[in-house]
Amino acid sequence: MQSSKFRFLLPALVVLGIATLACNLSWAATPAPPTPEEVAMIPVAGPLPTATAVPPTAIASAAHAMTPSEPPAGKVVYDVESAGTAAEKRAPYGDSYEWNRLERPFSQDMSYISDLDISRFTVASDGDWWYVSMKLMGIDPNNALGINYGVELDLDRDGFGDFLIWAHPPYTNQWETTPVQIYQDNNHNTGGLSGGKADAPFTADGYETLIFDGSLGGDDPDLAWVRINAGVEATVQFAFKKSWSGSVFMLGVIADAGWKDPKKLDYVDRIPIAEAGSPVKDNMYYPLKSLFLVDNTCRDAFGFEPTHYEPQICPVEPTPTKGPRKPQPGPGTEPPPEVCQPPPGGCLPGSEWDPDDCECKVTLY
Repeated sequence: MQSSKFRFLLPALVVLGIATLACNLSWAATPAPPTPEEVAMIPVAGPLPTATAVPPTAIASAAHAMTPSEPPAGKVVYDVESAGTAAEKRAPYGDSYEWNRLERPFSQDMSYISDLDISRFTVASDGDWWYVSMKLMGIDPNNALGINYGVELDLDRDGFGDFLIWAHPPYTNQWETTPVQIYQDNNHNTGGLSGGKADAPFTADGYETLIFDGSLGGDDPDLAWVRINAGVEATVQFAFKKSWSGSVFMLGVIADAGWKDPKKLDYVDRIPIAEAGSPVKDNMYYPLKSLFLVDNTCRDAFGFEPTHYEPQICPVEPTPTKGPRKPQPGPGTEPPPEVCQPPPGGCLPGSEWDPDDCECKVTLY
């Protein structure tokens, strides 16, 4: 009887034994947790995109509290144009390297680039903004060369630039901050050793500090703007806040498709003219060599009455200082003494005394 019961239970015991063995095998196959050394060796995928992958200030740049409007009429400052002599592969004049006046809208082989050639600039203001409008001889600021346009501000009128408002392509005909940066010179060396004259070779870091980047927004995303083709006199137009710049400064503009390096301004302090070359044919250093594709202007005065002895100041046509014409001596008489003399202290910088016409004449543009 017991033998019969055992035969009946045997299949059930076999099945139960197989199931128990499978469970034991499954438990034995489970790996132990990896050691810290093993974890360090396990390859992982790159970081997943997160909100911090985008600079937080870039998000803020989309929202603007203030936008420039249309500028009123302003003061016009003229620059030398090279279009008339371009076919002769030369600038007519106006490249005074010693005084940081660069008239070089030419490539190194003296090919003329009209989109670099500044004809004049206009400065105007309203209650909130300063506007600087650059008139170029060309019509395409988005030239394939990639031209940077800039405004230099000298707040203390000593010839050393304090701020550079610097714009890069692409440009549009709408006010934008994205293409604009502002650089500052914190250690007073943009003018080399002297604010008004070339001091090459001189090693300095120029406008070394980036204080505004319109592509990121920053603390004030409305600080400076640029647009193009905004009118006959505004091939390139800037706007910047008066609350930032104040209303007393000297100001000049620059077009640059060459070095395009704020840290090397003023360029004339970095290399001597023998290395830079000259675009003026009767200059001993003609043609251009290491410094080309750049045009800048003199700096004009805003918010103060200049003495015209300020470094890099724009020359003016001085009020003629004339004496009476010398009378012709009669027969047997001695010539009268010279009564036409230069003004006290001499002529202003950028002009010289012409004894024939008895007046100071502008020689530097």
